[in-house]
Amino acid sequence: MPKANHSDSQSGDELVFLPLGGSGEIGMNLNLFGFGPEHDRKWVIVDIGVTFGDATTPGVDVIMPDTAFIEEHRHNLLGIILTHAHEDHMGALARLWPRLKCPVYATPFTMWLVKDRLAEADLMGEVELIEIPLKGSFDLGPFTFDLITLTHSIPEPNALAIRTALGTVLHTGDWKIDPTPTVGEAVDEAALKALGDEGVMAMICDSTNVFSPGESGSEDGVRDELIKLIGEYDGQAVAVATFASNVGRLDSVMHAAKLNNRSVCLIGRSMKRMTAAARSVGLLTDFTLISEDEAVVLPQGHVLYLCTGSQGEPRAALSRIAEGSHRSVRFKKDDVVIFSSKVIPGNEKSIFALQNALADDGVQIVTEKDRPIHVSGHPNRDELKRMYEWVRPEIAVPVHGERRHLLEHARFAKTVGASKSMPGRNGEMMRLAPNGPRVVDIVPSGRLYEDGGVIVPSSDDGLRLRRKMAYAGHVGVSVVINQKGRIVSGPEPRITGFPEGRDGEAMDDLVDAVADAAEKAFEELSQRARRDEDIVEDKLRGRIKRIVRDRTGKRAVVEVHAHRVKAA
Repeated sequence: MPKANHSDSQSGDELVFLPLGGSGEIGMNLNLFGFGPEHDRKWVIVDIGVTFGDATTPGVDVIMPDTAFIEEHRHNLLGIILTHAHEDHMGALARLWPRLKCPVYATPFTMWLVKDRLAEADLMGEVELIEIPLKGSFDLGPFTFDLITLTHSIPEPNALAIRTALGTVLHTGDWKIDPTPTVGEAVDEAALKALGDEGVMAMICDSTNVFSPGESGSEDGVRDELIKLIGEYDGQAVAVATFASNVGRLDSVMHAAKLNNRSVCLIGRSMKRMTAAARSVGLLTDFTLISEDEAVVLPQGHVLYLCTGSQGEPRAALSRIAEGSHRSVRFKKDDVVIFSSKVIPGNEKSIFALQNALADDGVQIVTEKDRPIHVSGHPNRDELKRMYEWVRPEIAVPVHGERRHLLEHARFAKTVGASKSMPGRNGEMMRLAPNGPRVVDIVPSGRLYEDGGVIVPSSDDGLRLRRKMAYAGHVGVSVVINQKGRIVSGPEPRITGFPEGRDGEAMDDLVDAVADAAEKAFEELSQRARRDEDIVEDKLRGRIKRIVRDRTGKRAVVEVHAHRVKAA
């Protein structure tokens, strides 16, 4: 398809790009492409991922993009297309599909995992699933999609060439240029160059490693180092912790184990799930795996444990082994744990705590700081430069990065051939054609939290109160009043989340102060007001908040429950 002349649109049609997640952050990717006039656009979703909770979201493990905008336009939503199977690109599918109810498109490996997640959510049979072969093409309304093979840290990463009457867009998804991948094909350089020759209006591109010079490195080099490293140990158990989704790394570990006369035992649910998905598409079929029960009775010098938990996740296999709670596997002095992974920012404390726990038991620790046993799955600057040289887009639209990454990528793109660049933000609708790029609308783009199995907006009162309690504690006071407006029981404080002090003295003093303040506040009320539970609760709540703030400096969550009874 030749480059469209998009200087003007004959029918009011526009091609727009709208990120709802992943622009201004790494993770939680959800991108929309729309085509048509403003009042009647057809939409497709590219990727629908999650990010994970932290100390600021107590009780919340999974966070998703707010889909309110596209839910309003669901009647024009043609489908969800997944570029690959990482959680930050597909983890929200089963959770959010009931709000969207449209077909889902994916390649075989990704589709295996989609079906697995949908089955867990009891959605199999409800979702229309369309499996697309690698390098396949398909049409959706005004869009034609061509899949272009890339390399990444998971099988079957695909760029999408999105063709429309107003021009062609390349959406890269996550990628790198690995000349010697251990699984799958190398980057389809010929297809990218051919697309560039046809003319590419815009490229939506990964920004993760834009600050990193050179190239990200090949998985083949990691394999060679793992073979050498594992061969240096004799007689003790060896465990390798890595990202379960990095099937190329799993292949390298299994290959290294085989050459060093070790049998591989998978530890962790996601490790077993990813291996099953890989085998469903013909990967990892050359290796024999042993069960945990078989592994523990073999001489440990002939076993390699392949574990989840490289990021110190408390419920992952490696953490359970380190704390001694795993049902069968134990490590002892001089055993070896190899972390074939990077430290994801924000996970430092949990990872170092895990490594310290292992070291305390005499376990040897090897990380990517000690040996070259990890490479990134995202492109460094030299790889970005090559991609721009192949594709030659007019417009660069950086995504998949924090704001600093997007701004640097936008600047860099202009030095390698893009005539225009625009780093977007979640919720900014960007018109690519005609006369783009230009922000033409701002739509809701918040976050949804999975909280106790319920999906709620980030503004939900339950989470807000829990967050406040986590920082400032909770004070509850109950008081029982008779018909004459006299206290017959209480005020009875219940206080949590405050320091108790030596022998509980600090807590006792605070309880007494709260009880006294509540009683004095009640006494200040008129006889008539004392018989109104709402007035009593408001009066006591205000006084208790002040006394707690004055004594502790904390703005605690304060609840007062007043009950009126007929007893004298």
